[in-house]
Amino acid sequence: MRKAIIIFSLYSMCFLAVSCSEKEPANKIPSVVELTFPTKDLLCIDNTILFNWSDAIDPENDVLEYNIIIAKDRQLTEVVENKTINSSQLLVTLEKSTAYYWQVNAVDVANNQASKSAVFAFFTKGDGVTNYAPFMADLKTPEDTAMVSAGSLNLVWEASDINGADMLTYELFFGENSDLTLVENALTVKTYAVSVVSGKTYSWKVNVIDNSGAKSIGQTFTFTVD
Repeated sequence: MRKAIIIFSLYSMCFLAVSCSEKEPANKIPSVVELTFPTKDLLCIDNTILFNWSDAIDPENDVLEYNIIIAKDRQLTEVVENKTINSSQLLVTLEKSTAYYWQVNAVDVANNQASKSAVFAFFTKGDGVTNYAPFMADLKTPEDTAMVSAGSLNLVWEASDINGADMLTYELFFGENSDLTLVENALTVKTYAVSVVSGKTYSWKVNVIDNSGAKSIGQTFTFTVD
């Protein structure tokens, strides 16, 4: 009898050890939503806009909410609307003749996890306006706060303009730390090679100019060389 009790106790301990070692699977973030309106680089005739996006899917079927951010800059720091809702549309009235940038995050309410959509730019039409300034440059590489290798490095960006026939040129600022220097004032390509040194931090910025002289001032990104 004592032997049976000992065997049973050992079995129970092993079972508990295995059970305790089995971790719950990590929660997965929701799918990324697709922005459907306003579309990328759209000129909105009406400044009261019904924003729409696709529904996200949660792998564990958790309850989802949507956080919509509308801002006047591509980095979404000059925020004009920041709202969390449980539907996939929102009616917002904005200023006329203004460039905006928007993003929607799908939020897993129970686990406090979110997926971020792309950032789309659009303009609201102004009364009597015939030419609109270009959108802010979209700095691609290196990303803000990135770590890069020493040597030659390509700075890469994208740019767009509501007035499709406009030719765009670029002012490129580059320097160590936050000390920016204008290195090119009339670039026509969207890439530029620089040399970077190990252990240093650099900053860069791109302004976009159309052929009517309208200019958008870019934001500053920094990166460090390992």
